[in-house]
This record gives sequence, C-alpha cells and structure tokens, in this order.
Amino acid sequence: MAPQRSTGAGAEAELPEYAGRYRLESHLGSGGMGVVHLARSDSGLKLAVKVVHAEFARDREFRGRFRQEVAAARRVSGAFTAPVVDADPDAERPWMATLFIPGPTLSDHVKRNGPMPSAQLRRLMAGLAEALRDIHRVGVVHRDLKPSNVLLAEDGPKVIDFGISRPKDSELRTETGKLIGTPPFMAPEQFRRPREVGPAADVFALGSVMVHAATGRGPFDSDSPYVVAYQVVHDEPDLTGVPESLAPLVLRCLAKEPEDRPTPDELMRELRSVAASYDTQAFIPAQRTGEAPSAREPAVAVQETGSRPVRRRFRAGKALTGAVALGLVVAGVLVSVRPAGGDPGPAASGPRTGAAAFSAWDTRAAAAGTGMPRCSYGEGRLLCAQPGAVYALSPADGTRLWRRSVAVRTVSGAPVLSAGLVQPFTDGGPRVAALDPSSGKEVWGRDVPAGTTVRYAGDTALLTAPDGTVTGLDAATGRARWTHRIAGQAKPSFTVFPRDPLAYAASTSADGASTLVTAVDPGTGRVRWQARLKGSLRPAGSAGGAVSFLSVDPVYGSTKAVVRFDPATRSSRRVDLPVALDGAQATVRGDMVLLLGTGGRLQAVDMAKRSVPWRLETSVSRGSAPVADGRHVYFTASDGRLLAVDSRTGTLVGQTRARLGEHATRVVAAPPAPLVQRGDVYATAPDGTVFAVPAKDPSAW
Repeated sequence: MAPQRSTGAGAEAELPEYAGRYRLESHLGSGGMGVVHLARSDSGLKLAVKVVHAEFARDREFRGRFRQEVAAARRVSGAFTAPVVDADPDAERPWMATLFIPGPTLSDHVKRNGPMPSAQLRRLMAGLAEALRDIHRVGVVHRDLKPSNVLLAEDGPKVIDFGISRPKDSELRTETGKLIGTPPFMAPEQFRRPREVGPAADVFALGSVMVHAATGRGPFDSDSPYVVAYQVVHDEPDLTGVPESLAPLVLRCLAKEPEDRPTPDELMRELRSVAASYDTQAFIPAQRTGEAPSAREPAVAVQETGSRPVRRRFRAGKALTGAVALGLVVAGVLVSVRPAGGDPGPAASGPRTGAAAFSAWDTRAAAAGTGMPRCSYGEGRLLCAQPGAVYALSPADGTRLWRRSVAVRTVSGAPVLSAGLVQPFTDGGPRVAALDPSSGKEVWGRDVPAGTTVRYAGDTALLTAPDGTVTGLDAATGRARWTHRIAGQAKPSFTVFPRDPLAYAASTSADGASTLVTAVDPGTGRVRWQARLKGSLRPAGSAGGAVSFLSVDPVYGSTKAVVRFDPATRSSRRVDLPVALDGAQATVRGDMVLLLGTGGRLQAVDMAKRSVPWRLETSVSRGSAPVADGRHVYFTASDGRLLAVDSRTGTLVGQTRARLGEHATRVVAAPPAPLVQRGDVYATAPDGTVFAVPAKDPSAW
C-alpha cells in the first residue's frame, strides 16, 4: 500500500502508511493540527486515527499540548465522548486512535438539513448536558464545544476533540497573551480572564451550540471573529428561531457571568420538566463515509488586551499570532453495530455441524410494543415475561410451548424456577403465584400488600413487607415457613446469587462510611453471619464462600473499587479501579469480577492477583450485566445487540445486529442479561424478540 496523499489543510504531500501497529486505510478529514484516517484494530474494529503534522511533531510545546489532549480524552471516555483505544504522543509523528463514530457532525447535519425540530433539540440538549456532566466530573474543561465537535451518533450526541481542553489540576496553561478557541462558541471569561476558565464556559458554549442547531446560526453572528468576541462580552444573544419551550433555558446558559449559568445536572432537571420524559431516538441513521468533511469553524488565537479584543485582519483557519487552531475533528466513538460487509444476521442463521449442531433462531412470542422480554432457563425451557404475559419457549428452535396472561404492567425481572415451579417476578404486588412449567397453569397464588418486594432463594420466596417484616414462603405450596424482622436491617432488599444457598441484605450508613451486610438462611430465616464493612457497598456475586461487593461513591453512585469479604476468616480484600465506573453492573466467576459501566467500559478485576488484567471501551451507552462462560463474556446492548468478548484478552470477538423495532423511540435503561446454556447464548431485544446464537464462534454471528 503506497503512502496516501491528502489535500487537507496543512497536510504534507506524503502521509504515513501506519500509525503504530494500525494500518491507515482511508482519509477522513484534515485540520490545522493533523489528519484523521480510518483504520482497523486487530479484531476488526473501525478506528479513527489522528496523526499530527510533521511540522508540529518537532514543536516541544505542541507535543506537550497533544499529550494533554490524549490524557484528557482518556479521562472522559464514556457514553457521550470518544473512547481512546491507543495513542503514542512520543512517536516521531504523534498519533491517537479512538473508536469510529458512524454519524455526521452537528455542523454538517444543519448545513444539509437545516435547523432541528423541537423534539430533536431537547434530545440534543439533554445528551450534551449529560456529556458535560461526565466531562466535568473527572475534572476536565473542554473549552472548545462547537457544532463541528459534536457527532450525531445513532444513540445520541458524542462530544469529541479535546485538543484545547485541560484538566483543572493540569500544570499546562494557556500561553501568556493568547486565547485559544472558536469565538462564536467562547464564553465571555475566555476573552476577559482566560486563566480562570472553568466548567461554566462549556455551559455557555452549549447554549451557543443549541442556537446553531435551532437556527443555523449562532447567538452572536458576524463575519469577523473580533466583532463576535465583542458581542459575546457585551451584547445580548439573538435567540430568534429558538423554540419557546427551550429559549429560557438557553438564555440562562448564555449568561455573561459564570455563576449565573446552570450546571449540567440542573439542565437535565430542567429538561425533564420541559418534557416529562425525553427519548434518545437516533439523530441520524446514515453512516459516515470516508469523504473529507466540509469546512469547520476555525479555532483561533486572539491577542488579549483586556475585555475588548484588538481588531485585526482575520484569515480562516489561522491564528493571528501564529498559533494554529486545535479544532480538528477526531472521529471515532462507537463500536460499529455491524462488522464491515453489512448485516451479520443472515450469517448467524446457518446451522452448526457436529454432535452439538444448532441453528440460530429468533421469535416474537408476545404482542409487539410490549417491551424487552426477560428470560431465565429451567426445566429444559426458556421462561420469559413481558408486560401482560408469561410464556415458555423451546431452547432448540424458539417454538412457543405455552403462554399465560398476567395482570402485570411492568416486569422487573425474569420468571424464576423455584421448587420446580415457575414463579413470575411480581415485585410490588398485589399477588404472587406459581405456575406449572409444563402448561403454565397456576398451581397456587397469594395476595400480598402493595409495595412488597419478592426474591426467590432456593425453594423459598422471601417477601419483604413495607414495614420491613420478612416472610419466607414455601415456593412449592405458597405457605409461610417463618415471619420476622431481620436484625439490623430496617427494610431488607435481598440479593441472591446462582449456586449460593444464602440471601444477602446490605444497608449503608447515613454518611456512607460503612455497610452492614447480613447473610440469611432463606429456609429458616436465621442469620448465618453479619459484618459491618468499610464503605458504601453493593453485593455483586459470590464464589468459594466469599462475597464480592462494588464499592460505590455515596454521592455520585459511581463504582470505585471491588471488595471481597471472606466470612470464614472475617478478612476483606480491596482492588481499586483505574477509573470509576458509572452505573456499573457485575458478575463473579471464580476470582474474576467482570464489570460493565454506563458508556460501555467493560473490565475484568482479578481479586486473587489484585489487578485489572484488561479493560475494553465498547461505547455501548447502556448494557446489561455481563455473564461469562469459560471462553467469553457476553452482554446485551440497549439496541438489542448481543456482544461477545474474549475473557482472556478483553478483545471484542463478535456481535449480532441491532433489533430496535420499526417504532422504537426509546433506549432501554436496563437491558436484561443474556443466558448461556449448553454452549448456546439466548438474548432478547427491544423489538420484542427472543433469539439464540451458538456460543462457539461469535465472529460468525
């Protein structure tokens, strides 16, 4: 492959064939700092690789700035930002690889399609507010949020390009006398007090971005960046064309003083009041191509002389002081939902050969639009529930064996096989019942008070009443075995794990400093052991008699560490995570704890070696709890994809197609975990389907 040529701004005549170990396939875009190429990882994931121009690679100050960009991008990788796969800021030609994002920039979308309608604007503002919350939470200020740095992916907006961002604790500061940014989207303090720029500047930029999305122009508009700078500092914004429902909130974002602007969390609360619920419907279904993007808004450096910038001749794409803008788009956030070559669905439908021959299948056993099925396995059947129905399917081919209507509007869990009977999950009451697994006929039923929580442990149903009293029911007959309160637990919510005979209740102290953990024998209600452990802990799984917990921040709820407690020795072992995980879900397999966070960061924690052997940025905005067999880790995405990761290396090895449904407009907040049985994997999707694929070769899904 000959070196590629580029006509991008400031690009060299010859471009490299490789960046590190990544072969550069095609040209995505160019900017003042470098060129972005499409590449692929060893596992076939599409990547966007940013390669710095040779002239800047020789500049020590620039290398420091690029190193800071890489560090900032690594810190903020999440659901609404660009996960960094690899980088080498010390290479002869510094480079950074991120996952590729299918979708246009907001700038390109508005140029092609005009202003966004009101519903899309609400979703955009909510997504950007959540992105800024996550960025600011790790101590980073973006400082250059603008339409060309917002990609419209299928699951919401992604904020990219941290070229001039800086951590609050960074020692690298803006050069004396220079302002770096893009004037139409810079806050007043970026012109007046650039060394004091904080998170509120990003909120101001969000307001300007929203005006652009709603009208096709900015709130301060002029051909001269210096006139725009004066308007930003002194004039009122022009919100003509912004929907009335959003204009007051946008105006607050554009307040001249940082302290008068809302925080990202306040923005999200306000938006929930504007619309009782907003969905995250796909912005743009079309995929990005390898064509060079249209011209972006140039980021410029302006000589600082107090509150008014000096007016000088301006050339697009260059700073007057000679500092080159850092506004190059870095494409690449989402794991592609389909491998190159198209829809993998048909490939998954072929049968396997050999003794364990199995044909992939999918079925829809309940009415469309009733939600994502939740399934378990028992008595040789898949036992599934959706609002209004419980049913059984054949694992071999998906044939419906029976279906029973139930008066349940919401389903919080899959049916449970307890004492040989199917127990539909009916948290909250007003009735618990047991069904014959062969026919679906009710064997027994019992009315319970509203607000009762139900957990099944072995052959016992644990019912916690609103007053905290716990009753253990014989799951075979529905008769009470015992009723009493659990010492130390005001209103216990039990957690049970596969192949563990005990049920666990955990309550955290008011200050979040400690957690009381109680292990209960479900058959008798007796407390087997009780321990007060340090920190705010949530039970995650058990193995070998030890129980693993997620240590969560008592304020933000993010997971900071994994703690394993051995009741036999009364000893604890803690492994801190490299980066805290929001919304973490976990599973335990031997010494290994597998965690998946909101935003798609999957990582393994080896409790025996006290290490994190691997982690993977999948960019799944919301996923299920992971499950594992001896070879792979599986989880379900909110768009219905089933993903498989090599459990030894942390490499993505396969995924199925998305199954959102024709009229799907919402992302499932908590997708159910897949099931692994006898070498096959069963999963469900938002369009109401239940499907099965062979576990042996996920690359063929």
